[in-house]
Amino acid sequence: MSIAALLPEGVAVAEIFGSDPGEALLPEEEDALGMVVNRRRLQFTAGRNCARRALAELGCPPEPILRGPDHEPVWPGGVVGSITHCSGYAAAAVASRQRMVTVGIDAEEHAPLPGRVVEMIAGPYEQRWLEGIAEGAIHWDRVLFSAKESVFKAWFPLVRRRLRFREAVLTIRPDGTFAARLPPEAPSAGGRPLERFDGRYGVIDGLVLTTVAIPA
Repeated sequence: MSIAALLPEGVAVAEIFGSDPGEALLPEEEDALGMVVNRRRLQFTAGRNCARRALAELGCPPEPILRGPDHEPVWPGGVVGSITHCSGYAAAAVASRQRMVTVGIDAEEHAPLPGRVVEMIAGPYEQRWLEGIAEGAIHWDRVLFSAKESVFKAWFPLVRRRLRFREAVLTIRPDGTFAARLPPEAPSAGGRPLERFDGRYGVIDGLVLTTVAIPA
């Protein structure tokens, strides 16, 4: 499965599988990244390469993709997007603001969450759901975590504040979709509040992939 299969038409996607990040960072991106361990550098480089390839599909020329004050990617004018990376995988998804209000994507290794992380990210409703669902072949706690990451990445550009894990209450359905109920200060689009984000998820080849894309 490609993460593109979880996103609507009009969203451009690029992915890298494996440890080769592709081309080197642009000088401005090197300066923005600073001194980091090699694993972090490889992931950052792969994410930026995916972003440039996805932007090229929209007709955008190659340019540095810098970081904002909260380390979020700074996209060219008129573009929304999201970057994700984990061990052995990186992806970026971008779209014109004329097509999408916001986009959020996330990838995670398909494994149980460590320690007491579930109690930190899941509210009472979600904890009851996790306790009642048969795990089987899917680690639903990791799906929940990834879905919340996608929700947060879609939320932040609209509200410009971090969304705490337990502020978004998710309902994950067996058909590969999920819905996130947002806090009262929900972002708006076209004068209407976006009180809920709908998303999609997939589990394949050792990865959990989740997406949120809100049409304009």
